[in-house]
Amino acid sequence: MHGGELLLTLLGAVALLLWGVRMVRTGMTRAFGPMLRRAIGRAGRNRLTAFGAGVGVTAVLQSATATALLLGSFAGSGYVALPVALAIMLGADVGSTLVAQVFAFNIKGLWAVGLITGVVLFNLSERPQTKNTGRIAIGLGLMLLSLGLIGSVSNGLRDSPAINTVLRALGSEPIIAMIVSGLLTWLAHSSLAIILFIMSLAATGAVSSPLALALVLGANVGAAIVPLVAMSASPVLARRVPLGNLLARSVIALTALPLFYLSPSLLNAFGGTPAQQVLNFHTAFNVVVALVFLPLITPLAALAVRILPEPLSDPDKSLPQHLDPTALDTPTEALACALRETLHVGDIVLDMLRRSLGVIGAPDTRSIKELEKTDDQVDRLHEAIKLYLIRASKTDMTDDESRRYVEILTFNTNLEHIGDIVDKNLMELAAKKLKKRVAFSAEGQLELQKFHGQVVDNMRLALNVFATRDVALARRLMQTKTSLRAQEVDAADRHFARLRDGRPESIETSSIHLDIVRDLKRINSHLTSVAYPILDAAGELRQSRLVDRTRPNDEVNGGVTATKP
Repeated sequence: MHGGELLLTLLGAVALLLWGVRMVRTGMTRAFGPMLRRAIGRAGRNRLTAFGAGVGVTAVLQSATATALLLGSFAGSGYVALPVALAIMLGADVGSTLVAQVFAFNIKGLWAVGLITGVVLFNLSERPQTKNTGRIAIGLGLMLLSLGLIGSVSNGLRDSPAINTVLRALGSEPIIAMIVSGLLTWLAHSSLAIILFIMSLAATGAVSSPLALALVLGANVGAAIVPLVAMSASPVLARRVPLGNLLARSVIALTALPLFYLSPSLLNAFGGTPAQQVLNFHTAFNVVVALVFLPLITPLAALAVRILPEPLSDPDKSLPQHLDPTALDTPTEALACALRETLHVGDIVLDMLRRSLGVIGAPDTRSIKELEKTDDQVDRLHEAIKLYLIRASKTDMTDDESRRYVEILTFNTNLEHIGDIVDKNLMELAAKKLKKRVAFSAEGQLELQKFHGQVVDNMRLALNVFATRDVALARRLMQTKTSLRAQEVDAADRHFARLRDGRPESIETSSIHLDIVRDLKRINSHLTSVAYPILDAAGELRQSRLVDRTRPNDEVNGGVTATKP
């Protein structure tokens, strides 16, 4: 192969390896996720049991990053104390090395067995557990196939002058090599894939042993950065877990890096072949991290708390509270998280709607600004939920999950529109009323309060319909649309009657009064839309409200034929 083809094949093989790792992790999470969560939740008796739980869970999940995200979520919710979470994390780091050790055996030729088994299990069974087991087998087959490709391409890398120049340059700059490896691991989101890649390069002599070990150190530090970045928007309690792990790994990595360049003979302690040296050093590094910091887990937790203290100000209410990143690989859990967050947004918007009429009745600049700020929070939460749902939708969903995904996304969008109506329309009317210094008539104020109260009640009902998907509640919500339309007509008639009577207050506030009713009706339309998919699925909706003109006149008129005079 020439240089370009060689590089393209290498990148394709690495991409295949990453995808295989992802398939295995996804299959494990979906098949055994609840069991693994329970194992972590019960591991808080002491440091040793916590450490052992971390080893076991990560050996199954094949991802210390997934375990770190799970632990961060537990710690952020207060289910696991920080020292216990850090002990589990140290075990997780060791557990991830066991998976890499398995691939040291000469099993690359089994890739076909994995793919065939996985495809058969995935296609011939409808049981989720069996399909996820098939997904795991396919992922393992792809990993083995990619390692074989990387091994064959690595022989060509060794003979490439350009690539040799780059690798020699990295070999003389261990700090840069470590940084490059860390960045690659962060981009790949998989230390296992990078370690196996380094092992393949070392096995063919494409990289020297000191350079390979520097790359291993970088991969370990980069793997600790991945969950910290992924949880950057999470509460402080959650971020302390990956931070503590990053501190522990960084200290040992910076200590170990110079040793192998000062004393190359130390490399012989990790095995005879370069590939064995890579894998054994990877395991030894994480064991040393655990041995050093397991007794120091309390000071390590204290350091993490000191670096990330509790914020002095009130927590940012625009940050999502329920969007757990560890649930993204399990559609049912991810949708449940999005549903809870959408209900949280619904409570905020309901409070905005409830307060809006009071602000209109007695407007002041401060109250108007407060509602505008609340709408900004709604906008940010809406965006967070939307992006979370998009990430969740990248996994395979059942038909029911896909429908629920659309319902949550649609209702979330409707809530954001309602917030905008309160902010951009109703508060603009409040500002207009404040500027003109006008007041509603007593009758007009009562009509608006009644109409507004009905919409507030409908919003409570809409939130319940969204949460329960109950058909009876959905019918009630749809029926309120008709009654509200009648209320609107009645309110307009009464208002026009006051205008005919020449009531000064009604004349001064006429446009504001009618616009408020119009905007509240728009809000109600957004709310009732949540009932449509539920009633449609239950067969409770007509196809059309239009009269069918294709039928004879006697059918249209209830059996009486209409005749012209």
